[in-house]
Amino acid sequence: MPACVPAHTAKSARTERSHPPHSPPRRPRRLRLAGADLSASVAVFLIALPLSLGIALATGAPLRAGLVAAAVGGLVAGRLGGSPLQVSGPAAGLTVVTADLIQRYGWRTTCAVTVLAGLAQLALGCLRVARGALAVSPAVVHGMLAGIGVTIAVAQVHIVLGGSPQSSVLDNLRALPAQLTGLDPAALAVSALTLAVLLTWPRLPGRAGRLLGRVPAALVAVAAGTAVASLTGLVLPRVDLPSWRSHALAGLPQGPVLGLVAAVLGTTLVCSVQSLLGAVAVDKLVAGRAGPATRAGRSDLDRELLGQGAANVVSGALGGLPVAGVAVRSTANVRAGAVSRNSTMLHGVLVVIAALLMVPVLEFVPLASLAALVMAVGIQMVSPHHIRTVTRHQEVPVYAATALGMAALGVLQGVALGIAVAVAVALRRLTRTRITHEERKGVHHVHVRGQLTFLAVPRLSRALHVPPGAAVVVRLDGSFMDHAAYEALQDWQRTHTAQGGSVELTGRRAGVRIAEPAAPDGARCRCRPWTPWRNHQCGSTAPGDRGHRLAHGIRAFQHSTAPRVREELARLAREGQRPSQLFLTCADSRLVTSMITSSGPGDLFVVRNVGNLVPPPGQGDDDSVAAAVEYAVDVLGVRSITVCGHSGCGAMQALLASGPDFASGTDAGSGHTRTPLGRWLRHGLPSLERMADDGRPGPRPAGRPPADAVERLCLTNVVQQLEHLRAHDSVARALREGTLELHGMYFHVGEAEAYLLTGADGEETFTRVEATETPQATAPSLTLGDTSGTLSEKTFQE
Repeated sequence: MPACVPAHTAKSARTERSHPPHSPPRRPRRLRLAGADLSASVAVFLIALPLSLGIALATGAPLRAGLVAAAVGGLVAGRLGGSPLQVSGPAAGLTVVTADLIQRYGWRTTCAVTVLAGLAQLALGCLRVARGALAVSPAVVHGMLAGIGVTIAVAQVHIVLGGSPQSSVLDNLRALPAQLTGLDPAALAVSALTLAVLLTWPRLPGRAGRLLGRVPAALVAVAAGTAVASLTGLVLPRVDLPSWRSHALAGLPQGPVLGLVAAVLGTTLVCSVQSLLGAVAVDKLVAGRAGPATRAGRSDLDRELLGQGAANVVSGALGGLPVAGVAVRSTANVRAGAVSRNSTMLHGVLVVIAALLMVPVLEFVPLASLAALVMAVGIQMVSPHHIRTVTRHQEVPVYAATALGMAALGVLQGVALGIAVAVAVALRRLTRTRITHEERKGVHHVHVRGQLTFLAVPRLSRALHVPPGAAVVVRLDGSFMDHAAYEALQDWQRTHTAQGGSVELTGRRAGVRIAEPAAPDGARCRCRPWTPWRNHQCGSTAPGDRGHRLAHGIRAFQHSTAPRVREELARLAREGQRPSQLFLTCADSRLVTSMITSSGPGDLFVVRNVGNLVPPPGQGDDDSVAAAVEYAVDVLGVRSITVCGHSGCGAMQALLASGPDFASGTDAGSGHTRTPLGRWLRHGLPSLERMADDGRPGPRPAGRPPADAVERLCLTNVVQQLEHLRAHDSVARALREGTLELHGMYFHVGEAEAYLLTGADGEETFTRVEATETPQATAPSLTLGDTSGTLSEKTFQE
């Protein structure tokens, strides 16, 4: 479970940055460099160094240009950008754009285009339109990255084989057979070694593998290829870094005006979209990590666009590649524990030092090793996860059109083609209507699927042509009905009922104005399904109707919710359950697990009991919890177990009220044998004893002491039940193997706030989880698990 600390609001941040008009100015703050930022900057630097050289090689630019862009991205974008933990530099997503510019206009004009693209980004940032870039369909973005990845990989294959790439994907594919007949064995061997190390290094087993895995695989792979090539004396083209005195800077742009304008627009588009989507992804990584929390808060996308624009202006002016947010480096920065923008800036300083002092070492690196590294990056850009996502959302045509257009035509043409296909798909969905008519047992059933517009009225009229006096059931399953369709359906209903027929309208579009129910006023449930939860009672409150409330709820589910989840439940029925987490919590009716975790079917394996208790192994004759734990860990293979307590727990109140009397076999007051509830609550006595132990500090919410003894016991109980879990054989074995994590959670019912257990042994703190704002364009999963993305995006967003 992720742990987050409360982030300052924008208002409080503005208050901290200013001081009262009549108060003396503050002292300038001294730079504080946290140890986590220092270690993170080193990790990012070790990744950025070989990748910057490799991307410069793939574009055909001077290799020093990659180092310039990496340094400027770290220092300028890191200092001015709105995403403190995003690392910017030369990105693989810009390789195709930059390579095309260099071939068309030369290096100095390419630098000028980079400067102009930076100015365009500054203008867009001043206009505060950054969030508008997130409105691009994710299928178009993923297709764009996939097309760029294919272009990179196909081009680098030629260098891996010892040749030189051509100008386009089609030319590279046509030249590949000839390249295979004349391959260079030395270049192929070094490239194969680089790829082998790159793939196997993160998968080294055991404790030694975990320790060695902290060193970036990209650095180790290039170092291995370099060492083998040097020790064996292989004659290969190597990195050539001429003197900085001969480094080419930006010149005046030369070429056709329309071509230069298109180049600036393409560079601006790719840089901006990649950086903004990267900033959103970094926010998710920070919110989902356990450990140190960033001091800088969430990303300001408009400021990020301004920072990226400034970095591109500086990088282009100094003869560097275009700059954008880089996913690989940003992920490494977050996972290495960075807490502020200092890590990004320090990584830029290290790149500057390397560019000035490590030139003799870098010139030993063979180009084939860098090409193999960049080829692997290009292949990874064709993400199977993205393909599964667009397939699930039926957007494969958009993805394929964008990717093929990018590879065959170019960046702007590919994106334009993808957007056109996306619009066509949306229009088809809007106008596609399927109408069926069948007769069963004398009743005519008309089923309308999709949007019911004026275009479908003729087909609807033909389907509704039934004998007078017949019984008709019309099922409307769609999210939209225009006025023409509404009028046609209402007129037909009025005419058919006047001729003695009966009409029943069902489905999601069976509105009140079309089909008024025959129930009395107040008996009809007007609550919409899947809306934000609220405590309400539907239907009549008359005594005779109270026993049918559950039936009313089931009918509401069948009417409105079942059509939305039927497809997802059918998939789960075919594939079986594959939850990623076991969620053990109290049976309290106020604790709605799917609501507080935003989860859906197939996400959580839930176990509930009175007091969220986990009896230690061998104690008592109730093995239900132990059986559920064993099944979840050994059969379902869950990766984490969460014990969730809550405020005002009745079980904890009973323990406090009765105290040690639960330890005996009879009730202290009556002498009778304890009830089943009393025997069960006996498993909570260790929590009571733990709270009474003055020798250890008790758990508490971050920033405040427990409100009362009940809350203190509720928090202590979560910690104690986690210890009981560790005593179970299946859990202990999975913890030793590193395949399972245990988490503690506390839900404050009155405040609707969730707290997650953090801290080392002896100092347990429950930290409040901060709310996050998720842009709609990224279409993220709203669940904790891995199996209900379709349900979350398709159902909850509707």
